[in-house]
Amino acid sequence: MRVSKCCGLVVALCTLYSMSAEAREKNIKRSDLPAAVEKTVAAQSEGATIRGFSQEKEHGQVYYEAELLVRGHSKDVLMNADGEIVEVEEQVAIDSLSPAVRQGLQNKAGKGKLTKVESLTKRDKLVAYEAQVLTDGKKSEVQIGPDGKPLDHEE
Repeated sequence: MRVSKCCGLVVALCTLYSMSAEAREKNIKRSDLPAAVEKTVAAQSEGATIRGFSQEKEHGQVYYEAELLVRGHSKDVLMNADGEIVEVEEQVAIDSLSPAVRQGLQNKAGKGKLTKVESLTKRDKLVAYEAQVLTDGKKSEVQIGPDGKPLDHEE
């Protein structure tokens, strides 16, 4: 009896957590974007393919994200409700990275294989590189600073 109550509680908590995560980020249509955000999207998506939009709420703030495909690589642009660009994640070719950045990512990845690397820019400043890593069939992510050194905190 106790086990079934615990299992029920775990299921309920997992369901609530997943519902709250969905409430924080949801897919939206371009027509749902505020005018200021639409203006920024129009400028940022010139020559790109738009893959989708989402709205998310973080720390009481509403943000909008445009997922783009630019010359064959991904670019995600996060904007506030005023259309200001807050963050850009843009895929970069691994062989285009400096040796220090490549080595820093590989050091963090350990024996894992780097599968995708993105630059992370906040308020027009490169703050980190983020890599997807595949290790024994499991996916994870690692981050390093723009100089290839470990970060004090994840961006």
